[in-house]
Amino acid sequence: MSEKQPVYILPENVDRMIGKTAQRNNILAARLISDAIKTTLGPKGMDKMLVDSMGEITITNDGVTILEKMDIEHPAAKMMVEISKTQENEVGDGTTTAVMIAGKLLENAEKLLDLKIHPTMITKGYNLAAEKAKEYLNEISIEINSSKEDLLKFLVMTAMTGKSAETVKEKFSELIVKAIMQIEENGTINISNIKIVKNKSNGIEDTELIKGMVIDKERVSIDMPQKIENAKIALISESLELKTLSSETKIEITNPNQLQDFLNREEIILKQMVEQIKSSGANVIFCQKGIDDVIQYYLSKENIYACRRVPKSDMESLSRATGGKIVSNLNELSEKELGKAEIVEEIKTGEEAMTYIKGCENPKSMTLIIHGGSEHVIDEVERAIRDGLGDVAAVIKDKKIVAGAGAIEIELSKKIREFSNSLSGREQLAVQEFANALEFIPTTLAENAGLDPIDILTELKSRHDNGYKYDGINILNNKIENCLDVGIIEPMKIKTQAISSATEVATMILRIDDVLASKSQPSRTNPISEMD
Repeated sequence: MSEKQPVYILPENVDRMIGKTAQRNNILAARLISDAIKTTLGPKGMDKMLVDSMGEITITNDGVTILEKMDIEHPAAKMMVEISKTQENEVGDGTTTAVMIAGKLLENAEKLLDLKIHPTMITKGYNLAAEKAKEYLNEISIEINSSKEDLLKFLVMTAMTGKSAETVKEKFSELIVKAIMQIEENGTINISNIKIVKNKSNGIEDTELIKGMVIDKERVSIDMPQKIENAKIALISESLELKTLSSETKIEITNPNQLQDFLNREEIILKQMVEQIKSSGANVIFCQKGIDDVIQYYLSKENIYACRRVPKSDMESLSRATGGKIVSNLNELSEKELGKAEIVEEIKTGEEAMTYIKGCENPKSMTLIIHGGSEHVIDEVERAIRDGLGDVAAVIKDKKIVAGAGAIEIELSKKIREFSNSLSGREQLAVQEFANALEFIPTTLAENAGLDPIDILTELKSRHDNGYKYDGINILNNKIENCLDVGIIEPMKIKTQAISSATEVATMILRIDDVLASKSQPSRTNPISEMD
């Protein structure tokens, strides 16, 4: 047998990349993802237009939205998308930062690989640097009193600068802080208690916060009052209908009067249901299930406003907003189970009618109604609002902020570079490259604003070396200023999460030296083979 006869160990439809080829390919894919979104960073970052296969258009500069909408196939690139999703879920902001740092860490690692430094040494250095970075973040961060609303407003305005909502960021910051402070319970915040409703009318400056709820339902009968003042609200989870008899039910009737009594009995039961509702004092009903036509008629006669088939999530939100309890049995309905609101009203905008529950006394669930001229504008404003909500929630939880505008990255870079001098092994080089990667954020901020990144970086380093640790690039006037004085602040959580996620994905990609990829169709070319 010939010594050069190939031994096939993989099926025909599997591609394989080994060693440096696999490493370089993965690093390149991750870098391309980072490069694709870096132009969106900062107050003067640009937007991307994404058109899917169905012709749906998305215009945004939100990192996670861009990456989710891109049809990404490369496995390493998909890992970069995952860290942006994690950042979005954990904080709601800083997705572009996390992906950019990961991309730069991999780009810098490539230089070290060229110097024949083993990937495990690089990952060791990166992990050391990441732990130190988080320690330094705790030291540099400023602890604040989360009840200081002015500070929280600056936080939201920083998050919204450079987005579609920038023109009305002062108003939005006020609405967001007011909403978060209202739903806070013992230092915990569930952002899902702030419902966002999109309304294609007027302009974004007409966006409003409802001290209560807006649900996508209209009254069940046109004969019901359109507006109820001093509303007493019953939340009913059972259906206001007669229970249907099973198909095998038998009823024995011996004379015509019994048949009439049986038919009349149905109406009597339905009337009793309405009487129970009326006797509780309720003048508004939200029912999770159906409402019988006969009951609708009697409710209309009693001037009671009713909505049916309200989703369970909306029922729970209504309970938190109005203070009412969800009742599963009409016999349990009494005045103490009722919720309260100043006004319940059906408002029609264009073709859509919605029910507004306004003026709740101490709502723990609220609604932000976003107005705008087009769906694309409203969607982008919603993303900006969610970023702002996430930032405020993170600060109320951790009570720590850091200077924005690249100031924190430069300070961390400086401290990590100093720390690298205490190391003697090859990981020292990896720690230094980690410090260099952090400088990518201020450099990109300067580039996107049309400034000279080298001049800006050298001046920033000089300022920080002289002890001005809160100095960053104020893009609005193209000057280097103390970020705390001008109100450019961010939650510390954004930076800790971005550094953790970026380091984890970079070290994972660096440790890969073999990629086995199955293809959907078997290849006609010769499979990868190994020689004896």
